[in-house]
Amino acid sequence: MDVRETTLQELFGGPKQYLVPLYQRPYAWEARQRERLWADVLELSETRRTEPGATHFTGSLVFSTGTVVPTGMEFLVVDGQQRLTTLSILLCALRDTFRERRPESPVLAESIHEQYVADRFKPGDARLKLLPTQADRDAYRSVVDGGADVPDEPDASVSGVRDAYTYFRREFGRVDDLELTRDAVLGGLVFVSITAKDEDNVYRIFESLNNTGMRLTQGDLVRNDLFMRLGHRGESAYSSWWLPMQRRLSVNDLELLFWLDAVAEEPLLKQGDIYSSQQARLAAMDDEQILAEIERFSRLSEHLMRIRDPSQESDPTVRKHLRHLAEWSSTTTVPLTLRLLTRRAAGTSTSAEVAGALATLEAYLVRRTLVGRPGQGLNRIILQACGELDDRPVDQVLLDYFSTGRKHFATDEQVREAIRTQPFYLRGLRNQQKLILKWVQEELNPNEPIDVERSTIEHVLPQTLTPDWRAALAADLDGEPVDVVHERLVHSLGNLTLTGYNATLGNRPFPEKQVEYRQSSFTALNRLVLDAPVWGRTQILARSEWFADRITSQWTGPNVRARVIGGRRDWSVVHRAIAAIPAGRWTSYGDLAALIGTHPAAVGAHLAGTHIHGTHRVLQGSGTVAPGFRWPDPSDDRDPRAVLEAEGLAFSASGVARARDRLSTAALAARIGLIDGFVDG
Repeated sequence: MDVRETTLQELFGGPKQYLVPLYQRPYAWEARQRERLWADVLELSETRRTEPGATHFTGSLVFSTGTVVPTGMEFLVVDGQQRLTTLSILLCALRDTFRERRPESPVLAESIHEQYVADRFKPGDARLKLLPTQADRDAYRSVVDGGADVPDEPDASVSGVRDAYTYFRREFGRVDDLELTRDAVLGGLVFVSITAKDEDNVYRIFESLNNTGMRLTQGDLVRNDLFMRLGHRGESAYSSWWLPMQRRLSVNDLELLFWLDAVAEEPLLKQGDIYSSQQARLAAMDDEQILAEIERFSRLSEHLMRIRDPSQESDPTVRKHLRHLAEWSSTTTVPLTLRLLTRRAAGTSTSAEVAGALATLEAYLVRRTLVGRPGQGLNRIILQACGELDDRPVDQVLLDYFSTGRKHFATDEQVREAIRTQPFYLRGLRNQQKLILKWVQEELNPNEPIDVERSTIEHVLPQTLTPDWRAALAADLDGEPVDVVHERLVHSLGNLTLTGYNATLGNRPFPEKQVEYRQSSFTALNRLVLDAPVWGRTQILARSEWFADRITSQWTGPNVRARVIGGRRDWSVVHRAIAAIPAGRWTSYGDLAALIGTHPAAVGAHLAGTHIHGTHRVLQGSGTVAPGFRWPDPSDDRDPRAVLEAEGLAFSASGVARARDRLSTAALAARIGLIDGFVDG
């Protein structure tokens, strides 16, 4: 290698051209980097007033000797292209400032242009001292040729080249001594120039400089690997396939695309391992296969944009399900969706088959959420579905796949039971709960747009009972404790709706709520609520059955011929909730029962036969110790109330635990991560 100290004047002077190869990322400097460079230039200029020979070290540059052409010597920029591009733009801004201020002395501006920016005696791009990567060439040519008249072209804006030019033009407008600043830039900024000879392995140099995952993104490294391998053969592929993809996707989305492509085959792959995974796969390919991969990635980017923006999809049914999955906001579904759209583009699947496959995926997500299994093993199950796609119709493949094994694709009966008994409000993410309600409404009235972001979930029977609501609920009971029934019903799907008035409705009487509901956009969703004379257990259960009918019809369940494992109650949620009760607090059997949609007696029976630490903190709904409470150790004769008092829980003289220390169902759910945003007292 040739290693020496050099200046910008020496680098750009003479018949030389610096080419930024295709494997380099586009121009990426932002305001922070530009401002730091400019501060260094101003400081150096000021220093050189009294010390004309002062310099400022600006870092190292790594080049590879290219080819000797009739117009001079070509060098490939292996490292330092961001600084070189920025300084070239700075020189253009300085040139145009001279043209504006010193029109009577054009030599000042033209000497910068012809010696350090472009050679007017050379043709085409050969005239440019620096030739950026293709993504920035149009914008850079505009700066070189147009100067102050740089047009607002899309490419110029996207590349950042125009922003850099505008910044330096503005800053040079504040400089009094342009000659001093010019001399500081050309002769005072020094670099260590490292030039690799022909026999040196430039690819290894580049990897050693950039394969740390810090300076370049994983997507940058994949691109570099592809185009380093191709050399000049990559020019056409870059223009036809890569550059449109690069303009189509953000830097983060480009990296995401490579991960989504790889994770379908390697479900445990981390995003930080994208480059190593893709590099290992690409290493076995020849040039023709690499070119085909670049085209495939570009096509995948089109599918990713359709997934992100379903309005680009022409088939209405596919578009509907793409929109639903986009609203669901789960990255886990994207690799499978990409595979489905790719098959359709290749002609191996029809739009109808893809629509059916997406409908099955959507139904699987909705039904799992309804029965209380929103995220357990979901990522692994959906990613593994990518490997199940074969020559059969994709809609049938996915239906059979999700219907077999322990994947918890809930049957109609399981969905009905969950809607009748489980606290939907405490299941899954709040946005996804709202989406299920929204989609039911849209199926009933597709012409009424709904803004989920501005809507909230409203409990018709309020979470906190007023005396009027308590009396109304009690009138529908058969001597059962009002609080126990309230806990069982309040978070059930039959008692929930969407509204834009949640903060104002609160605990207001039912007739007043009905007035507000009639003015909302959710009349189809609220039909049973609007028609009800009162709102209590009978009405909530009836609406639960209505929801069950709608949901099992709208989202088709598993293949009845497939083996579906389920039915046993999952007590792990109760165990986690008990473990989350701190000393000095308590909860009731009813609070725990509402978490999993069962009866308090079933919880009591389960705890009586299960050794779980903390069961002494579970009391009757009245706040008293259950008469049949026993410690796991039969020889343990401690008084549970005395133990609780020693832990800091206060009791009244009649043996009732302090109400403010009780953890409600919602508080328990928040403590074990079933819901967020809830603060218990």
